[in-house]
Amino acid sequence: MVAHNNSEAVIWDQMPRISLDEMKSVKLMNRTDTKFVAPRCALAQILKRAHLMGYMVQYTTGALNSYSTIYYDTDTLEMYTVHHNRKLCRQKIRSRTYIESKISFLEIKNKNNRGRTKKIRISVPSTDTSLIKLNDEAVKFIGKNTKYLFHALQPALTTEFSRITLVNKEKTERITIDLNVNFHNFIHNNDDNLNDIIIIELKQDGRYVSTMRQILREMRIMPFKISKYCVGTALTNPDAKSNRFKKKIILLKKIAQYNYDTTT
Repeated sequence: MVAHNNSEAVIWDQMPRISLDEMKSVKLMNRTDTKFVAPRCALAQILKRAHLMGYMVQYTTGALNSYSTIYYDTDTLEMYTVHHNRKLCRQKIRSRTYIESKISFLEIKNKNNRGRTKKIRISVPSTDTSLIKLNDEAVKFIGKNTKYLFHALQPALTTEFSRITLVNKEKTERITIDLNVNFHNFIHNNDDNLNDIIIIELKQDGRYVSTMRQILREMRIMPFKISKYCVGTALTNPDAKSNRFKKKIILLKKIAQYNYDTTT
């Protein structure tokens, strides 16, 4: 798997850097999220324009950081189905490991009927599914903050991807760009990927004008609602209800084929 090309690496190496400690001031745990999807070939142009507008890139061991996420659900895929059926108030339960730093969290993402996302999480020693279920704090965390009993949940899908994180000069917004997205389905042992596209997410508290939104608009990259958990499940679980996501998956394939002029 090719993580990046030389033009992308040159650009992010030239960008001002922001450390993980400095990023604490832009956590945005209670925020509005807007997602965008673009073909993989658009990444260098996005980074180039972001660099010219003074965006900073988060560095740990490099600008490109690796994530592994396990999504949990019931045996009937209740959380997936709620999303598929367009319910506005919904939850996702997942464990996430930051590969380079070897730090893991158990997270609950809540979305309300106004489209606002609130994430709460606790540190866990490992995302090994058997070990998490033996963690009393994890079990209490799920029981206190959701209607589910953790022992009634099971791992449904793993997503692995690389992420670039950008922050504007004012530290009022954070942009994540996910690439090399791969899925593994625990139930059917199927694999699939979205390696030909990138998923961009603009995270802000809603009070500020976004330069990144303007950059993407100029590149004709429009908002695109996408859940990695839902798309990954639709791609890898033939038993899951997926009518709503079929057109989205077809559109993703079309977007992947769009050829941006990477020389400008």
